[in-house]
Amino acid sequence: MPEQPGGPDSPAGPDGTATAKEQPRRRQARGERRIQQLLEAAASVFCTSGYTAASTNAIAREAGVSPGTLYQFFPNKEAIAIELGDRLMHDLRDTYGEALAPIDPGTSLTDAVGAAVDRLTAFNTEHPVFFALMHGPDMPGGITEAHDALHTNLLGRVEGLLASLLPPDADKAHITRTAHVSLGIYKAGLELVLSHEGAERQAYIQEIKNVLTRYLEPLVGDRLGRPTG
Repeated sequence: MPEQPGGPDSPAGPDGTATAKEQPRRRQARGERRIQQLLEAAASVFCTSGYTAASTNAIAREAGVSPGTLYQFFPNKEAIAIELGDRLMHDLRDTYGEALAPIDPGTSLTDAVGAAVDRLTAFNTEHPVFFALMHGPDMPGGITEAHDALHTNLLGRVEGLLASLLPPDADKAHITRTAHVSLGIYKAGLELVLSHEGAERQAYIQEIKNVLTRYLEPLVGDRLGRPTG
């Protein structure tokens, strides 16, 4: 028996065709899958070639589609990078919300720093294109403003966390400087992490943890690691 036009799993009208409501949903789902396919291909090309050297033809080839198919969804390379960057920044906001959550006083500074670094580096090692796009010399212009806003938000989260760990009378300018230095240490180390793999990558992650812990230890003092029982 020939397959009905609406497909075996789709609701169909009396004539066997998909309902008017179901057809746009199916097209939308197919379109989203194609967009995701193109974004994954773009991530691979941007990581390999860099943003400037990448081309829409290379992205289409990596995705296994024609350039014409790509242009149905994105007008140019910058639009692809902006969409990819927007999605990654949304995911990163969720990640640092978890990584920089309030710390239980019973948690040691070593464990607190370790958990935050592990969570943030996991995001970046799973999505190396984020670092390639956001920290490369050829960041697409349309991403710059959103990235700056993300950085400001991230810095504010770090400042808020530090304010809860430092003495109550700590100078606000001192907290801001400490947040800038802590974030700078992490970002500098992240570049080394992403350029290594396996055991060597893990060794660099541990070095970041060591440096941050030793930097913050004299500032935090004994305000962490206290029994809570």
